[in-house]
Order: sequence, then C-alpha cells, then structure tokens
Amino acid sequence: MKTTILIGAICAVALSIAAAAHDQPATKGVKQAVTISPADVKWGPAPAAFPKGGQVAVLHGDPFKKTTYALRLKMPDGYRIAPHWHTLDEQLTVISGTFMLGMGDKEDDAHALEAGAYHFLPGKAHHYAVAKGDTIVEVHGMGPFDIHYINPSDDPSKAAAASK
Repeated sequence: MKTTILIGAICAVALSIAAAAHDQPATKGVKQAVTISPADVKWGPAPAAFPKGGQVAVLHGDPFKKTTYALRLKMPDGYRIAPHWHTLDEQLTVISGTFMLGMGDKEDDAHALEAGAYHFLPGKAHHYAVAKGDTIVEVHGMGPFDIHYINPSDDPSKAAAASK
C-alpha cells in the first residue's frame, strides 16, 4: 500500500509539471474546450513508475484525480513496459509507430497495433508492451491512474527510490 501511494505521489508530481506547461486557463470547476496542435504538445519525462526514456504529455484533466484524463506517452524504439495492470479501464490509441501489446503475465504473444489502432483495456487486465520504432500512444480514462507491476522487481520506481 505504501509503495502504491509513493508511486502515485511521484507520478502526480511529474504529470502535474507536464500539465502546468500547457498554460491552460485556471477556471476551477468549469469545463472548457481544449485544442492542442501537435506542435504545442508539451512533453516532459515520464513518471518514475515507467522505464527511463519515455516522455509524457497531459492533454486534458488530471490523471491522479477522480476525473477524466487524456495523456500521451512517447517511447523510443525498444521501450518495454513489463507485465502490469491498472485498477481502472483505459482506452488506448496509437498515434505513431507500432505498439506491441500483449495480454497476460508473461511476454510471449504480443500483437502489433499500428498508427490509428485502438485498444480497450479493462481494469485489472494483465498486459505488457514494447515500442517498435519511435512510438506515441494516447491514453484516455477515468482517474486516478495507477500501475501495478506483476513482478515487483520490474517496477522502475523502486530502483529510482533506492538510488536516492
């Protein structure tokens, strides 16, 4: 439980910085239309719960609050996210590159999702991913976002916390 809270806190700080970079109007509680051109997407380092080398951009909402959110994850070729699961449902669309997505606890049967592909992931579904070429995926869901690695030793945030 403490690890989940720590991961959530680390992720919240990193994604809050990325969200603040959008210079969206601060009108608390009022929904507003949001338009972001590709050139205006503000990328920042992915939270510690993800492997190093990834970048994230929050497009809408706050992934760590109980509200809808949209974010993009940019991954270099070969970027690997070990088997894991999320508490809540996610909707994923591949923007560019090829996202190799596999279901289950072992990395043995991933299928290629190319640009334009969509995938719905129900909460608690075990899955893993590998980027083939530089890849960007857009994730939509209801927060709060979390990630639970099947094998705790695959959790990059533990290595980051241990090195501090």
